[in-house]
Amino acid sequence: MISLKRYLDLPASSEGPDATEERDLLNVAIEEYIATLEAAGNSCEEACPVTVDALNQGLGEMRRGLSISMDPEKLVKVGDRAREQFIEWGHATAKHYQDKANEVKELLLAMARTAESVGARDARCAGQMNEVTDRLQAVASLEDLTQIRSSITKCARELKTSIDRMAAEGKAAVEALREQVSSYRAKLDEAEAIASRDALTGLSSRLYVEKQIQRRIAAGAVFCVALIDIDGFKGVNDRHGHLTGDELLKQFAAELRSACRATDVIGRWGGDEFLLVLDCESTEAQTRTQRLRKWICGSYNLEGKEGEMKLEVKASIGMAERTNGIPMADLIGRADAAMYADKASARHAILSAKRS
Repeated sequence: MISLKRYLDLPASSEGPDATEERDLLNVAIEEYIATLEAAGNSCEEACPVTVDALNQGLGEMRRGLSISMDPEKLVKVGDRAREQFIEWGHATAKHYQDKANEVKELLLAMARTAESVGARDARCAGQMNEVTDRLQAVASLEDLTQIRSSITKCARELKTSIDRMAAEGKAAVEALREQVSSYRAKLDEAEAIASRDALTGLSSRLYVEKQIQRRIAAGAVFCVALIDIDGFKGVNDRHGHLTGDELLKQFAAELRSACRATDVIGRWGGDEFLLVLDCESTEAQTRTQRLRKWICGSYNLEGKEGEMKLEVKASIGMAERTNGIPMADLIGRADAAMYADKASARHAILSAKRS
């Protein structure tokens, strides 16, 4: 922030090559600072999707407020506010995970209490059965048949009562534990569902997609990945604002979901990049990706700063097939390289990373 402040202190009337160069450098620095805030927000979202909404909102406001024309004092305030936002997010995230740890701790304590309760019950019932046994032994020494019959009946009745009580108490303890486990399982399922979804688009999160890829690699499955990037997305944010950019991402994600099969893994990889996992070989994946391009590219109706508008959207796609021995990082790297090659091609033909 101090280095940016130095350039902002440059008088607006300054002229000459040095002043122009410094203003150009400032413009680049501001753009990079905006990109850094966005990347930081994406990283925080991957780390804990549950607590990131307030952070993304605050960072979005800061990104929209940054410009080359702002004064140094305002820039310093933006930096201070960014630090505050990340500190607040850190505290909220720590509290969230502490709460989750406490829930697991409570469940373990409930299980321990249930085990203790069952143990105490068994000890009590064992004592009662010992008493019955002692009485039965005493019966053996009786000579009067009437007394023997009466004592046996009483012992049998007490024994049945003890067994019934043991069964009822055991059932109640187990049922209470089952209810607690069910409650915590629902909470954990909810947390897992939140973590596996991208908050903005509703597609799978990057973390979930990575797990699915690693699972397929471990199983030795044949599959392909396709990396999709919206062309010129930064220009949409710059010209029409981040709210319009967010709406484009939502609509693009919806079209992407509509064009894919239910068995395909579709996730937001980061920013305006999306990743597909296709359970097929490269030939079929090529055909499907060509159809996909026709579906997702075209006109999108969006709400801009000046009202409703129509935006023509194109996308670059790179594909790679997973072969034996290729780790996930290399697989994604091949798809990424193919995607950038596609972006550089005016023909917008889908390029595929070939097998080695």
